[in-house]
Amino acid sequence: MAILGSGSFTYEVSGDEWGDLPEGWVYGDATSVAVDSQDNVYVFNRGGHPIIVYDSEGRFLRSWGEDIFSIPHGIAIGPDDSVYCADVGDHTVRKLTPEGDVLLTLGNEGKPAEAMSGKPFRAPTHVAVDPRNGEILVSDGYGNAKVHRYSPEGELMASWGESGTFPGTFNVVHNIAIDGDGRVYIADRDNHRIQVFEPDGAYVTQWVNLSRAATIYIDMRHRPRAYVGEYYAGGASNAAGRNLGPRVTVFDLEGNVVGRLGEESFGDEPGRFYAPHGISVDSKGDIYVAEVAWAEFNMIFPGKVFRSLQKLVKQ
Repeated sequence: MAILGSGSFTYEVSGDEWGDLPEGWVYGDATSVAVDSQDNVYVFNRGGHPIIVYDSEGRFLRSWGEDIFSIPHGIAIGPDDSVYCADVGDHTVRKLTPEGDVLLTLGNEGKPAEAMSGKPFRAPTHVAVDPRNGEILVSDGYGNAKVHRYSPEGELMASWGESGTFPGTFNVVHNIAIDGDGRVYIADRDNHRIQVFEPDGAYVTQWVNLSRAATIYIDMRHRPRAYVGEYYAGGASNAAGRNLGPRVTVFDLEGNVVGRLGEESFGDEPGRFYAPHGISVDSKGDIYVAEVAWAEFNMIFPGKVFRSLQKLVKQ
């Protein structure tokens, strides 16, 4: 066991793979994780069973999605516990029931938009639901540099963003979250920052001095906080360095750092990460971190079996 953080943001972490996987199953890479209103945990993964659902103690409940998804990437839970999934393989975003029935599909399955055309979608990375009105926002970030807003019925309402490094532009729109007032938070991964926008896409501010900001989750159930998962940003020569990621950073919604979890470089030991790619928080304040360690580190550690999902238990 290891203790991460300090003060109000102190967590215990075992370093073990979390969740009672059925015998012979693997996550491959756990690309994203989401928690519903009952604290059930949904793990979107590339191990052959795309959606795996657990209770908060890690007991297996069900799985689905084997005949639905191509390459899992991002998952979110809506206010009514509907499940929203971004699939970078077939260029769609789907709304589903908690049991896996498809309710709505955004995008043209298997028909990507032209790269950097601004049209949806070209490998959409994540999805979020506006808690005020049920509108659906999609980060379209691997082959585009856009955020798209849809009505709850699936009508495209607006899009914003373009490629670049200046405020309001993007370099891999990798993750998206929305707070209770409808403000939009973007993990602008390869610009190493979080950008904040008004609901209409007007630029507000940016949070900088981050590693590669890969994922963000806004927790409105406790005192409002933003949890950001960061990739490692050092090079091979800096692998023994500290405070370069991978890690989890906790912000208040004014952009002030209130907690930082993880100081060491990548590794298997308790308290270390490889590649935080998805993050969520339950009603107890426990943090779930999904990692794409294989995708990021397989070339460095060929044949290695990586941990893909950790639970940080609030103390």
